[in-house]
Amino acid sequence: MVQIDNINMEILHQLQNDGRMTNSKLAERLSMSETPCWRRLRKLEESGIIESYQANLNRRKLGLGVMAFVQLSCSEHDQASTAEFQRIIEATPSILSCHNTTGEDDFLLVVVARDLDDYSAFVDSTLRRLPGVTSIRSNLSLKEMKSSNKLPVKYGGA
Repeated sequence: MVQIDNINMEILHQLQNDGRMTNSKLAERLSMSETPCWRRLRKLEESGIIESYQANLNRRKLGLGVMAFVQLSCSEHDQASTAEFQRIIEATPSILSCHNTTGEDDFLLVVVARDLDDYSAFVDSTLRRLPGVTSIRSNLSLKEMKSSNKLPVKYGGA
């Protein structure tokens, strides 16, 4: 287990802001030498705290103008149905995230599509064919006020 001290939290904070930052630049920002900085970074990666690095893309500039929040209810919860449901969800690129939730519905999905016609086709070809789905409710995003995948890394005793 990696100790998450103030230095490690600052490493995480810096990398969330710039995942392409070189070890040299990171060490400079932390006022430490490169080798200890590199060792800390490797431990954070090996422990799974840092899972991966990726570029954040602008969905609208890629032609994905519709974002939908989809609530699904399912009648089947056996192991085989759940495994098939999960396989389909994981294999579908337009589903950005899927959460098994409490409350009235079983799942909450975040889905992107080019336009409403594309989203409608997605509902018919994918969502309505998921095993055990009994209800599909969609809420379309009218305006994205905040979007982030950065976690609130706190340091300095805060």
